[in-house]
Amino acid sequence: MEVLIGVDPHKATNVVAAVDEQGEVVGQETFPANRKGMRALERWAKGFPERRWAVEGAAGIGRPLAQKLLAGGEQVVDVPPKLSARVRVLSTGNARKNDRLDATFTALAALRNGRLASVQPEDGPDGHAEILRLLTERREHLVAERTRSLNRLHVLLLRDLLSDPVGKQLSADAAAKLLRRARPKHPAGRVRRRLASELVRDVRALDRRIAELDERIAVEVEASGTTLTLLFGVGPILAAKIVGIVGDVGRFPSKAHFASYAGVAPIEASSGEVVRHRLSLAGNRRLNKVMHMIAVCQARSDPRGGAYHRKKLAEGKSRREAMRCLKRRVSDAVFGALVADSARASLAPT
Repeated sequence: MEVLIGVDPHKATNVVAAVDEQGEVVGQETFPANRKGMRALERWAKGFPERRWAVEGAAGIGRPLAQKLLAGGEQVVDVPPKLSARVRVLSTGNARKNDRLDATFTALAALRNGRLASVQPEDGPDGHAEILRLLTERREHLVAERTRSLNRLHVLLLRDLLSDPVGKQLSADAAAKLLRRARPKHPAGRVRRRLASELVRDVRALDRRIAELDERIAVEVEASGTTLTLLFGVGPILAAKIVGIVGDVGRFPSKAHFASYAGVAPIEASSGEVVRHRLSLAGNRRLNKVMHMIAVCQARSDPRGGAYHRKKLAEGKSRREAMRCLKRRVSDAVFGALVADSARASLAPT
């Protein structure tokens, strides 16, 4: 009898629950998240000779455990926390939770969903995807910190030091030029000017780090061999985000499944004789944002994308509806490129 072992990982403990093919719980335990606990977990799991693993958040807090299981030859899938939470609510009708329940519903979520992403070893052939995910996430953090610094700098310049308005698109050079004009006469104003000067240095340092990271991402994207950058509106940064988010494209049976994951497939909301569709708010929102950025670029600058967008407008669709149609077209093109890249990689000599 094959069992599916669900894992709810934490910093100090790993809570596991094994369910059989009918979804019945056949074992539950809690193990410390250390070497001793890992050895105990392996001994416990040997009681189920035919087993698979489902780790909640295998790309996050569950990554160390998932990678150790892979190194031991186990089969592991990644269960998004939102999916296990949805299964818990649908199964119990309430939001009550504890660690054992979380582990159980993680296993049930994997048992009922055959399209979950298989966790890949970080030193395996899909290592580029993990590298690109790490680099793009780091870039997002740096950009967010730069935005916060610029917002604080904007407040100091606008509210406290200058009487004339400051443009919305503030940069380190523009702020430095404005600071040279500021001549506060009271102590508090001089402190504000000094703090603003420190923020300018912080923004310049962040600009350098982001630029260095952009160069590194471009090198990694080229090394990955992806053809995503051949699509209009897809540069190295967006290509890296797509590869890092999607990972193994083989888990999507068709372009329709991929579009649903990207949140660009409309949801039917028909009733009786009224047939209508509404915007889907499901799927991966980070990937959806990337699709939107590409679609906007194509609508503005790409002859074919712009023509398609204008055609949908001429058919009577609103601007939002026309953009949603273009996003679905972009999603199909991205899926085709990822599938071609995967096929090419599988044929490449090892």
